[in-house]
Amino acid sequence: MIVTSTNTIEGREVLRYFDPISATAVIGANALSEIGASFVDFFGGRSRNYENKLQELYKSVVESLKQNARSYRADAVIGFSVNIDEISGKGTQMFMITAIGTPVLLNEIKHIQVEAEDIILLKQYLFY
Repeated sequence: MIVTSTNTIEGREVLRYFDPISATAVIGANALSEIGASFVDFFGGRSRNYENKLQELYKSVVESLKQNARSYRADAVIGFSVNIDEISGKGTQMFMITAIGTPVLLNEIKHIQVEAEDIILLKQYLFY
C-alpha cells in the first residue's frame, strides 16, 4: 500500500476519498535510556536509544495506518503527516507519535501510445 505525504499519486486517479484516519503509539523511555540521554545532553552527540525508540514508534504507526486504510478497502493513504510529542511528569517520560492521512480508492490512468508521425502531423495541423 502506498503511503505518501502528497495529495496525488503519479499515474493514478483518485476515485473515492474516505474520512481521514489516524494512528497513535506511545512508548516509555526506560531508566537506562534516561541515563544515556543525560550523558549525550551534557557532552553532545546523538542518542541512539531515543532514535531507535522513535523509529520503532514510526514503523508502528505507519503499519497501523495501513491496516486501518485496508479496512476501508483503500489502495493508498495520501496527505500523510506525523506528529511526535513527549509526555512527561511525575518522574516518567514517554514518546507519542500520531500519524494521520486520507485513505483513497485509486484507478490507474490509461496511457495511449502515440507514434512520432502522429505528433508531427498534429503539430502541423495546430500551427497552420
